[in-house]
Amino acid sequence: MKIAIYGRQFNDTVLPYIQQVFDALSQHPVEVYIHHQLYGSLKDQINISAYPVLEANRELSGFIDLVITLGGDGTLLDMVTLIRDSGIPVIGINFGRLGYLASVNKNDIAAAIYAVVNKEFSIDSRELISICSDASVFGNENFALNDITIHKRDDAAMITMHAYLNGEFLNTYWGDGIIISTATGSTAYSLSCGGPIILPQSDTIVVTPISPHNLNVRPIVLPDSCTLTFEVETRSANYLISCDSRTAVIDTNMKFDIRKAGFKLNLVRLNNESYLQTLRNKLLWGLDARNY
Repeated sequence: MKIAIYGRQFNDTVLPYIQQVFDALSQHPVEVYIHHQLYGSLKDQINISAYPVLEANRELSGFIDLVITLGGDGTLLDMVTLIRDSGIPVIGINFGRLGYLASVNKNDIAAAIYAVVNKEFSIDSRELISICSDASVFGNENFALNDITIHKRDDAAMITMHAYLNGEFLNTYWGDGIIISTATGSTAYSLSCGGPIILPQSDTIVVTPISPHNLNVRPIVLPDSCTLTFEVETRSANYLISCDSRTAVIDTNMKFDIRKAGFKLNLVRLNNESYLQTLRNKLLWGLDARNY
């Protein structure tokens, strides 16, 4: 088995856990490759000289069997742009806070790696969405696992977004912006703006307005087989569009189509965890908060 390790910049407090990852992997007959970005940030802090570096131009499909990300959900979202439609399974070890996607606790590293190496896991396939326009805003990285967001600039007036569902007029939104979220992203930005939690197997997306001027507007859940079109107008000089953590500044009125990306992310789910268990743990469901 060939395993790639991916991560971003770390503070010193997590270095012992990163060392534990490599120590645990060394106990198994696997080939470990370190992404060049991670190698650059760690080479002077822990001993990783024995592992080959995965260069930026290396094709992962057909070469790497599994990817381990070190960090939080943002790190795993970054990794999606590298594996794209290759179908390579991904598991995240959480050094951040909530960790819906990077669900392995840093205190369970050895057990998680043992399970991965011995293939004691299932695959949780997650849909992605993509955004298209006449002007290619994000190039070939125009997809998102969590959400695509249209948002005004911090110092700008509210923007106007005309929404169409499969070509039929849906609504006009006036406000700070709008979130088009996958089921995976329903527990992220959309949730903080009042959107519903959607189970990953539901084949739906949710449109959640951000601080709408018309207060009778509420989030709407739609089948993910649809195409959403947005015509954006602004009185300010520009506005923002984001695909997960990638953001572009748009300086003109434009039309955008949002639909399923046509490929999925294969998220590794260990046999001792489930989506509902993750929800309960992260949202403290079933616990009496008065005892904490």
